[in-house]
Amino acid sequence: MRNKNNKHLGIEIDPELHYKLHYISKYYGRSANGQILYLIRQAIKDFEKTEGTIEPESDNNDRER
Repeated sequence: MRNKNNKHLGIEIDPELHYKLHYISKYYGRSANGQILYLIRQAIKDFEKTEGTIEPESDNNDRER
């Protein structure tokens, strides 16, 4: 069941990148969405390791940087 609090992110990618994403996802037993989330989490973890923890804002306003 979809969590209504989650945010939706739509992206456009070229066909070759799309194919490779699905290939890697299948290799690791993930969906393409799961693979993208894994990569985003890894990037955030790596960033926070060198730059410090990113604290969520205390209010619920949607802000883009």
